Order: sequence, then C-alpha cells, then structure tokens
Amino acid sequence: MRFGATLALAIALSGACLPTFAQKGAPLSAQKILWLGDSITQAGDYVSIVEYYLNKQYLSSHFDFVSIGLASENVSCLSEKDHPFPRPCLSERLDRALTAVHPQVVIACYGMNDGIYHPQSPARMAAFQKGIQGLIAAVRAKNARLILLTPPPFDRVAITTTLDEHAPDFSFKAPYEKYDDVLADYAAWEKTQQAADVTVVDLHTPINAYLAKQRATDPKFSFTKDGIHPDLAGHLLMARTLLRELKVNVPQTPLDVEAARVQSDPLYVIVKARREKRSQGWLDYVGYTRDKTVKKDTIDTVEKAVQELQLQVDLMRDAK
Repeated sequence: MRFGATLALAIALSGACLPTFAQKGAPLSAQKILWLGDSITQAGDYVSIVEYYLNKQYLSSHFDFVSIGLASENVSCLSEKDHPFPRPCLSERLDRALTAVHPQVVIACYGMNDGIYHPQSPARMAAFQKGIQGLIAAVRAKNARLILLTPPPFDRVAITTTLDEHAPDFSFKAPYEKYDDVLADYAAWEKTQQAADVTVVDLHTPINAYLAKQRATDPKFSFTKDGIHPDLAGHLLMARTLLRELKVNVPQTPLDVEAARVQSDPLYVIVKARREKRSQGWLDYVGYTRDKTVKKDTIDTVEKAVQELQLQVDLMRDAK
C-alpha cells in the first residue's frame, strides 16, 4: 500500500479524534507477540484494533504482532460429520509456529469450534481440555508467556436454524440451540488454568453481559449474522476487554460510535493493512492443512512490504 501525496492529509487526520492517554508503560511492546485462533482471529479485526490503540496511546513504543488465526481450526482435534473437510487442529502447526516466530508472548482464542456445535459431553470436554493443556505446555517449553482468551459467545438470537438436544446430529450449519452453554463450560474451565506464566482473559462473560444489557431494550440485538462471527463492534468489544485486562485505558464511547471512528481513522487503515499483510504471509510460511496443504518457503518479501507499511505508521505517530 502506498499513499503518496495523500500521506500528509492522513497524518493530519489520524490525530484528530482519539483522546490522549497517560503513557506509563506499554503492554506487549518490544516483544514478539504470536496470536493464534480460529476464523475470528483470522478475520483479525480485534487484533488490528488492539494494535491500533497501542500505537495511538504509546507513541514511542514498538509493537511486533504476528497473527495467524486459521478458519475452522480448533484445539480439540474434533470435526463434525457435516463439515466439508476435517477441521484443522492447532497441534498440527503449533510447534512450527512457535519455532518460526519465536514469540515471547502467545495470545490464543479457541473454543468456538471445539465442541463442534454439539451438546456438551465428557469426551468433547476432555478433548478441549487436552488441547488447551497441550498449548500451555508447548508455550511453556519455549519459555514464553501465554494469554488465553475465553471464546466469545455463540449467539442463537442471530440465527433461525438451531436444533434441540434430541436431534440426530449437529454442525456449524445446524448447531445445538444451547451451544453457548458449552462455551460457558469451556470459559469456566479455562479460568482455572491461571498460572505464573498463563494469564486468562475472560471474553465470554462480559460480552454476554453486554448482549443482555442491549436486549433489555432491543431483543434482537446481536453482533453477528451467523451466531459465530462478530461484526466490527463485536471485535471492538473483544479488543477493549483484553486491553482493560492489560491495564490500558480505552475510550468509553458507545461501541457503534467508536467502531465507526476507528474504521475511518487513517492510522487504523494502515495498521489493519499491515496486520493483514503480515498475517497472511506468516500463516502461509508457518504452513497449515485445511482441506489442502499450504506452505511457503520464505517470508522475506512479505516482511519487506510490512516494513514499508510500518514506516507509514511511524510517520503518523511522529506527527503527533
């Protein structure tokens, strides 16, 4: 992405709206941060928003994010019969990702796909627990810190095709009507995994609380059209929740207003473009199997393009 003669205008606009926060210290700065997750993390708006807020607030700090969420992925290694291909499992690529990226911090968000949209069962719960414990062990073995995000809610209000517990089968196309209870179980268990090198940030509970508050006046309010994937406002709430846990001040303006403001800020546009470019490059470089196997031999060209975009980010920040 090249902005040419419009860069000066973008720089001027980028500092116009967001209030200045006290700069005491920058969480996640001067470290390589690896983000892992499913399609919500691959879409990555919450990752871009976190990076945007940090760049906006901590003008002299550097943030080094590699976000490689993968659609359909889970940690349970389970897959429903109606899925078009076996779901990718994090364990297939986790060691390659940790070795290639060599992060000091890993941020991971799983759960949505792990119960394969079925009612809870001891076997599926055990598979999820085994997957998360494997993730913790792998990150710990690399002497890195893990920030574990509980899954955002499954929202049955947004969809019409759900099944009761007596249905013969379930899938992402026809999920169990109370599937969010399964995710609540996952979130509750994940919170017991807190340790000196594991921080658990609960997204599930506060997002559900926000939905309940909105539905007091608008019963059909939702962040999603399919019950699974949040819109930009939903990603913004995910980002705000994580940043608050990291003791970062964030604007308190209504989500829809703030989402529109963020989306129109030229700094966010560049941060998002940089994050997306790097995400796709590193996803392919680490490699994965999702119906077909993808593996690129080099990351050099992508990193060169990312460095050029980072220069644009730095110019905007220096102009403040």
